[in-house]
Amino acid sequence: MDRLQERSEDVSIYPLGKLPVNDLTRLLSKYPCPDPRLVVRPAIGEDAAVIDMGDRYLVVATDPITFATDEIGWYAVNVNANDIACTGAVPRWFLATLLLPEKQTGPALVDQIFAQIHSACTTLRITLIGGHTEITHGLDRPIVVGQMLGEVAPDKMVRTGSAQVGDDLILTKGIAIEATAIIATEMRSDLQEYFDDDSLNHYANFLHEPGISVVKDAAIAISVGGVHAMHDPTEGGVASGLHELAEASNIGLEIWANQLPYLPATIALCQHFHLNPLGVIASGALLIAADPKVSGKIVSRLRKSNIAARVIGRVTPPEQGRLLIDGDRPHPLPGFARDEITRLFA
Repeated sequence: MDRLQERSEDVSIYPLGKLPVNDLTRLLSKYPCPDPRLVVRPAIGEDAAVIDMGDRYLVVATDPITFATDEIGWYAVNVNANDIACTGAVPRWFLATLLLPEKQTGPALVDQIFAQIHSACTTLRITLIGGHTEITHGLDRPIVVGQMLGEVAPDKMVRTGSAQVGDDLILTKGIAIEATAIIATEMRSDLQEYFDDDSLNHYANFLHEPGISVVKDAAIAISVGGVHAMHDPTEGGVASGLHELAEASNIGLEIWANQLPYLPATIALCQHFHLNPLGVIASGALLIAADPKVSGKIVSRLRKSNIAARVIGRVTPPEQGRLLIDGDRPHPLPGFARDEITRLFA
Protein backbone atom coordinates (compact mmCIF):
# COMPACT_ATOMS: atom_id res chain seq x y z
CA MET A 1 0.00 0.00 0.00
CA ASP A 2 2.34 2.68 -1.22
CA ARG A 3 1.83 6.45 -1.17
CA LEU A 4 2.23 9.15 1.40
CA GLN A 5 -0.18 12.02 0.78
CA GLU A 6 -1.59 14.56 3.17
CA ARG A 7 -5.35 14.83 3.30
CA SER A 8 -6.73 18.01 1.79
CA GLU A 9 -9.12 20.10 3.86
CA ASP A 10 -12.83 19.48 3.26
CA VAL A 11 -12.28 16.79 0.64
CA SER A 12 -15.50 15.83 -1.11
CA ILE A 13 -14.04 14.70 -4.44
CA TYR A 14 -10.57 13.19 -4.57
CA PRO A 15 -8.07 14.54 -7.11
CA LEU A 16 -6.11 12.36 -9.51
CA GLY A 17 -3.75 9.90 -7.83
CA LYS A 18 -3.87 7.58 -4.88
CA LEU A 19 -6.01 7.93 -1.79
CA PRO A 20 -4.75 10.35 0.87
CA VAL A 21 -2.69 8.53 3.46
CA ASN A 22 -5.02 9.43 6.34
CA ASP A 23 -8.02 7.98 4.54
CA LEU A 24 -6.15 4.83 3.56
CA THR A 25 -4.89 4.36 7.13
CA ARG A 26 -8.46 4.74 8.42
CA LEU A 27 -9.75 2.12 5.99
CA LEU A 28 -7.00 -0.36 6.83
CA SER A 29 -7.76 0.04 10.53
CA LYS A 30 -11.49 -0.29 9.97
CA TYR A 31 -11.20 -3.53 8.00
CA PRO A 32 -8.41 -5.57 9.64
CA CYS A 33 -6.94 -8.85 8.36
CA PRO A 34 -7.35 -11.65 10.92
CA ASP A 35 -5.44 -14.45 9.15
CA PRO A 36 -2.47 -15.38 11.41
CA ARG A 37 -0.51 -16.66 8.37
CA LEU A 38 -0.31 -13.13 6.97
CA VAL A 39 3.30 -12.12 7.72
CA VAL A 40 3.15 -8.68 6.08
CA ARG A 41 -0.26 -7.07 6.30
CA PRO A 42 -1.63 -4.09 4.34
CA ALA A 43 0.13 -0.93 5.54
CA ILE A 44 1.37 2.39 4.25
CA GLY A 45 4.59 1.80 2.34
CA GLU A 46 4.18 -1.97 2.04
CA ASP A 47 3.51 -2.83 -1.61
CA ALA A 48 3.17 -6.62 -1.24
CA ALA A 49 1.46 -9.07 1.08
CA VAL A 50 3.50 -11.96 2.48
CA ILE A 51 1.83 -15.26 3.41
CA ASP A 52 3.43 -18.06 5.42
CA MET A 53 3.33 -21.28 3.37
CA GLY A 54 5.44 -23.35 5.78
CA ASP A 55 8.90 -23.82 4.26
CA ARG A 56 8.63 -20.58 2.25
CA TYR A 57 6.74 -17.33 2.02
CA LEU A 58 4.34 -16.54 -0.81
CA VAL A 59 4.55 -12.86 -1.83
CA VAL A 60 1.64 -11.24 -3.68
CA ALA A 61 1.30 -7.77 -5.22
CA THR A 62 -1.07 -5.98 -7.57
CA ASP A 63 -0.76 -2.77 -9.58
CA PRO A 64 -2.74 -1.30 -12.49
CA ILE A 65 -1.52 0.53 -15.55
CA THR A 66 -4.12 3.23 -16.16
CA PHE A 67 -2.38 5.85 -18.29
CA ALA A 68 -2.22 5.66 -22.06
CA THR A 69 0.88 3.87 -23.26
CA ASP A 70 1.85 1.80 -26.29
CA GLU A 71 3.68 -0.65 -24.00
CA ILE A 72 0.96 -1.26 -21.43
CA GLY A 73 1.43 -5.04 -21.22
CA TRP A 74 5.19 -4.75 -20.75
CA TYR A 75 4.64 -2.05 -18.12
CA ALA A 76 2.19 -4.18 -16.14
CA VAL A 77 4.59 -7.08 -15.76
CA ASN A 78 7.55 -4.93 -14.76
CA VAL A 79 5.90 -2.71 -12.14
CA ASN A 80 4.33 -5.71 -10.43
CA ALA A 81 7.60 -7.66 -10.54
CA ASN A 82 9.30 -4.70 -8.86
CA ASP A 83 6.97 -4.89 -5.85
CA ILE A 84 7.77 -8.59 -5.40
CA ALA A 85 11.52 -8.04 -5.77
CA CYS A 86 11.51 -5.35 -3.06
CA THR A 87 10.64 -8.03 -0.49
CA GLY A 88 13.70 -10.05 -1.47
CA ALA A 89 11.48 -12.54 -3.30
CA VAL A 90 11.73 -13.88 -6.84
CA PRO A 91 8.73 -12.98 -9.04
CA ARG A 92 7.40 -16.17 -10.63
CA TRP A 93 3.71 -16.07 -11.63
CA PHE A 94 1.61 -13.34 -13.26
CA LEU A 95 -2.10 -12.80 -13.80
CA ALA A 96 -3.50 -9.98 -15.92
CA THR A 97 -6.93 -8.39 -16.13
CA LEU A 98 -7.37 -6.54 -19.42
CA LEU A 99 -10.16 -3.96 -19.63
CA LEU A 100 -10.44 -2.80 -23.23
CA PRO A 101 -12.44 0.10 -24.70
CA GLU A 102 -15.57 -0.61 -26.74
CA LYS A 103 -15.62 0.42 -30.40
CA GLN A 104 -11.82 0.69 -30.38
CA THR A 105 -10.67 -2.87 -29.69
CA GLY A 106 -9.82 -5.38 -32.38
CA PRO A 107 -7.63 -8.48 -32.62
CA ALA A 108 -4.50 -6.42 -33.37
CA LEU A 109 -4.70 -4.51 -30.06
CA VAL A 110 -5.32 -7.65 -28.01
CA ASP A 111 -2.49 -9.51 -29.74
CA GLN A 112 -0.17 -6.55 -29.12
CA ILE A 113 -0.85 -6.47 -25.38
CA PHE A 114 -0.53 -10.24 -25.01
CA ALA A 115 2.76 -10.17 -26.94
CA GLN A 116 4.10 -7.46 -24.62
CA ILE A 117 3.10 -9.43 -21.52
CA HIS A 118 4.71 -12.56 -22.93
CA SER A 119 7.93 -10.73 -23.82
CA ALA A 120 8.29 -9.14 -20.37
CA CYS A 121 7.50 -12.44 -18.63
CA THR A 122 10.05 -14.26 -20.76
CA THR A 123 12.76 -11.71 -19.96
CA LEU A 124 12.12 -12.00 -16.20
CA ARG A 125 11.48 -15.79 -16.26
CA ILE A 126 7.90 -15.31 -15.10
CA THR A 127 4.96 -17.53 -16.11
CA LEU A 128 1.64 -16.03 -17.18
CA ILE A 129 -0.87 -18.25 -15.35
CA GLY A 130 -4.23 -16.58 -15.96
CA GLY A 131 -6.38 -13.51 -15.74
CA HIS A 132 -9.43 -11.98 -17.42
CA THR A 133 -10.05 -10.05 -20.65
CA GLU A 134 -13.15 -8.04 -21.58
CA ILE A 135 -14.44 -5.13 -23.64
CA THR A 136 -15.60 -2.56 -21.09
CA HIS A 137 -18.11 0.27 -21.43
CA GLY A 138 -16.94 3.81 -20.70
CA LEU A 139 -13.21 3.45 -21.31
CA ASP A 140 -11.24 5.59 -23.72
CA ARG A 141 -8.05 3.52 -23.45
CA PRO A 142 -6.92 0.05 -22.37
CA ILE A 143 -6.34 -0.64 -18.67
CA VAL A 144 -4.28 -3.58 -17.42
CA VAL A 145 -4.42 -4.69 -13.79
CA GLY A 146 -1.61 -7.07 -12.93
CA GLN A 147 -1.20 -9.50 -10.06
CA MET A 148 2.24 -10.96 -9.40
CA LEU A 149 3.19 -13.83 -7.12
CA GLY A 150 6.65 -14.77 -5.95
CA GLU A 151 8.37 -16.72 -3.22
CA VAL A 152 11.16 -16.19 -0.75
CA ALA A 153 12.82 -18.12 2.05
CA PRO A 154 11.65 -16.80 5.44
CA ASP A 155 15.16 -15.74 6.45
CA LYS A 156 15.66 -13.76 3.20
CA MET A 157 12.49 -11.65 3.31
CA VAL A 158 12.79 -7.88 3.75
CA ARG A 159 10.08 -5.26 4.08
CA THR A 160 9.73 -1.53 3.64
CA GLY A 161 9.07 -1.07 7.34
CA SER A 162 12.36 -2.50 8.61
CA ALA A 163 14.84 0.30 8.02
CA GLN A 164 17.05 0.92 11.07
CA VAL A 165 18.54 4.07 12.54
CA GLY A 166 22.10 4.40 11.25
CA ASP A 167 21.40 2.65 7.93
CA ASP A 168 22.81 4.11 4.75
CA LEU A 169 20.27 4.90 2.04
CA ILE A 170 21.26 3.75 -1.43
CA LEU A 171 19.47 4.80 -4.62
CA THR A 172 19.96 2.96 -7.91
CA LYS A 173 19.91 4.26 -11.49
CA GLY A 174 18.50 7.77 -11.11
CA ILE A 175 15.59 10.04 -10.30
CA ALA A 176 12.39 10.03 -12.40
CA ILE A 177 13.45 7.52 -15.05
CA GLU A 178 9.84 6.54 -15.75
CA ALA A 179 8.65 10.15 -15.88
CA THR A 180 11.36 11.01 -18.38
CA ALA A 181 10.12 8.31 -20.75
CA ILE A 182 6.45 9.19 -20.27
CA ILE A 183 6.98 12.91 -20.85
CA ALA A 184 9.09 12.33 -23.95
CA THR A 185 6.47 9.96 -25.37
CA GLU A 186 3.18 11.56 -24.39
CA MET A 187 4.21 15.22 -24.83
CA ARG A 188 6.29 14.72 -27.96
CA SER A 189 4.31 17.12 -30.15
CA ASP A 190 4.82 19.90 -27.58
CA LEU A 191 8.53 19.16 -27.29
CA GLN A 192 9.54 18.88 -30.94
CA GLU A 193 10.05 22.64 -31.23
CA TYR A 194 12.66 22.52 -28.45
CA PHE A 195 14.25 19.03 -28.70
CA ASP A 196 15.48 17.11 -31.75
CA ASP A 197 13.98 13.74 -32.65
CA ASP A 198 17.10 11.77 -31.69
CA SER A 199 17.01 13.25 -28.17
CA LEU A 200 13.31 12.56 -27.73
CA ASN A 201 13.75 8.97 -28.95
CA HIS A 202 16.59 8.53 -26.47
CA TYR A 203 14.52 9.94 -23.60
CA ALA A 204 11.52 7.75 -24.49
CA ASN A 205 13.77 4.69 -24.41
CA PHE A 206 14.49 5.30 -20.71
CA LEU A 207 11.79 2.67 -20.14
CA HIS A 208 14.33 0.11 -21.31
CA GLU A 209 17.70 1.82 -20.74
CA PRO A 210 18.40 2.43 -17.90
CA GLY A 211 14.99 0.76 -17.55
CA ILE A 212 12.15 0.71 -15.02
CA SER A 213 12.81 -2.81 -13.70
CA VAL A 214 14.52 -3.10 -10.30
CA VAL A 215 14.39 -6.90 -10.13
CA LYS A 216 18.10 -7.26 -10.83
CA ASP A 217 18.98 -4.35 -8.52
CA ALA A 218 17.14 -5.98 -5.61
CA ALA A 219 18.59 -9.44 -6.24
CA ILE A 220 22.15 -8.09 -6.24
CA ALA A 221 21.61 -6.14 -3.02
CA ILE A 222 20.12 -9.17 -1.27
CA SER A 223 23.00 -11.38 -2.44
CA VAL A 224 25.51 -9.07 -0.73
CA GLY A 225 23.60 -9.04 2.56
CA GLY A 226 23.04 -6.37 5.16
CA VAL A 227 19.82 -5.10 3.55
CA HIS A 228 17.19 -4.09 6.09
CA ALA A 229 14.54 -2.53 3.81
CA MET A 230 13.84 -1.85 0.14
CA HIS A 231 11.25 0.25 -1.63
CA ASP A 232 10.68 1.23 -5.26
CA PRO A 233 9.43 4.81 -5.65
CA THR A 234 6.52 5.09 -8.07
CA GLU A 235 3.75 7.71 -8.01
CA GLY A 236 4.82 10.88 -6.25
CA GLY A 237 8.45 10.33 -7.15
CA VAL A 238 11.56 9.61 -5.12
CA ALA A 239 10.49 12.12 -2.45
CA SER A 240 7.23 10.25 -1.85
CA GLY A 241 9.09 6.93 -1.85
CA LEU A 242 11.35 8.26 0.88
CA HIS A 243 8.37 9.46 2.91
CA GLU A 244 6.72 6.05 2.51
CA LEU A 245 9.87 4.31 3.70
CA ALA A 246 10.06 6.62 6.71
CA GLU A 247 6.37 6.21 7.52
CA ALA A 248 6.52 2.42 7.30
CA SER A 249 9.69 2.18 9.43
CA ASN A 250 8.95 5.04 11.88
CA ILE A 251 12.28 6.69 11.17
CA GLY A 252 13.78 10.04 10.27
CA LEU A 253 15.77 10.74 7.13
CA GLU A 254 18.77 12.84 6.21
CA ILE A 255 19.02 13.16 2.43
CA TRP A 256 22.01 14.86 0.85
CA ALA A 257 20.92 17.07 -2.06
CA ASN A 258 24.36 17.00 -3.71
CA GLN A 259 24.22 13.19 -3.93
CA LEU A 260 20.84 12.89 -5.63
CA PRO A 261 21.43 11.38 -9.11
CA TYR A 262 19.50 13.67 -11.45
CA LEU A 263 19.85 12.68 -15.10
CA PRO A 264 20.37 15.54 -17.61
CA ALA A 265 17.40 14.40 -19.73
CA THR A 266 15.14 14.43 -16.70
CA ILE A 267 16.25 17.91 -15.67
CA ALA A 268 15.68 19.24 -19.20
CA LEU A 269 12.16 17.85 -19.54
CA CYS A 270 11.05 18.73 -16.02
CA GLN A 271 12.37 22.28 -16.35
CA HIS A 272 10.51 22.66 -19.63
CA PHE A 273 7.18 21.83 -17.96
CA HIS A 274 8.04 23.37 -14.56
CA LEU A 275 7.88 20.04 -12.71
CA ASN A 276 9.92 19.11 -9.64
CA PRO A 277 11.93 15.97 -10.54
CA LEU A 278 11.64 14.70 -6.95
CA GLY A 279 7.86 14.50 -7.33
CA VAL A 280 7.36 12.77 -10.68
CA ILE A 281 6.70 9.06 -11.16
CA ALA A 282 9.95 7.23 -10.56
CA SER A 283 9.89 3.50 -11.38
CA GLY A 284 13.41 2.34 -12.21
CA ALA A 285 15.01 3.55 -8.99
CA LEU A 286 15.38 1.30 -5.96
CA LEU A 287 15.77 2.62 -2.42
CA ILE A 288 17.86 0.35 -0.20
CA ALA A 289 18.34 0.82 3.53
CA ALA A 290 21.46 -1.12 4.46
CA ASP A 291 23.98 -1.60 7.21
CA PRO A 292 26.69 1.05 6.64
CA LYS A 293 29.34 -1.65 7.05
CA VAL A 294 28.22 -3.25 3.77
CA SER A 295 26.61 -0.37 1.86
CA GLY A 296 29.84 0.32 -0.02
CA LYS A 297 30.03 -3.31 -1.10
CA ILE A 298 26.40 -3.19 -2.30
CA VAL A 299 27.11 -0.06 -4.35
CA SER A 300 30.27 -1.63 -5.79
CA ARG A 301 28.49 -4.86 -6.74
CA LEU A 302 25.67 -2.94 -8.42
CA ARG A 303 28.11 -0.82 -10.40
CA LYS A 304 30.02 -3.91 -11.54
CA SER A 305 26.70 -5.08 -13.01
CA ASN A 306 26.34 -1.76 -14.86
CA ILE A 307 23.66 -0.48 -12.48
CA ALA A 308 24.37 3.04 -11.27
CA ALA A 309 24.11 3.38 -7.49
CA ARG A 310 25.17 5.74 -4.73
CA VAL A 311 24.53 6.49 -1.07
CA ILE A 312 22.16 9.48 -0.91
CA GLY A 313 21.68 9.80 2.84
CA ARG A 314 21.14 7.99 6.12
CA VAL A 315 18.41 6.86 8.45
CA THR A 316 18.02 8.96 11.60
CA PRO A 317 15.81 8.79 14.71
CA PRO A 318 12.18 9.76 13.97
CA GLU A 319 12.28 12.84 16.19
CA GLN A 320 14.89 14.38 13.87
CA GLY A 321 12.35 14.50 11.06
CA ARG A 322 12.81 14.00 7.34
CA LEU A 323 15.36 16.47 6.04
CA LEU A 324 16.91 17.42 2.73
CA ILE A 325 20.41 18.78 3.39
CA ASP A 326 21.47 21.37 0.82
CA GLY A 327 25.00 22.42 1.70
CA ASP A 328 24.84 23.32 5.38
CA ARG A 329 21.13 24.12 5.25
CA PRO A 330 18.56 21.51 6.26
CA HIS A 331 15.09 21.79 4.75
CA PRO A 332 12.04 19.59 5.18
CA LEU A 333 12.04 16.85 2.57
CA PRO A 334 9.40 17.99 0.08
CA GLY A 335 6.14 16.12 -0.15
CA PHE A 336 3.66 16.04 -3.02
CA ALA A 337 -0.10 15.84 -2.65
CA ARG A 338 -0.20 14.17 -6.06
CA ASP A 339 2.33 13.17 -8.67
CA GLU A 340 3.75 16.18 -10.46
CA ILE A 341 3.22 14.51 -13.84
CA THR A 342 -0.57 14.61 -13.42
CA ARG A 343 -0.37 18.35 -14.03
CA LEU A 344 0.43 17.59 -17.66
CA PHE A 345 -2.71 15.50 -18.15
CA ALA A 346 -5.27 17.07 -15.80
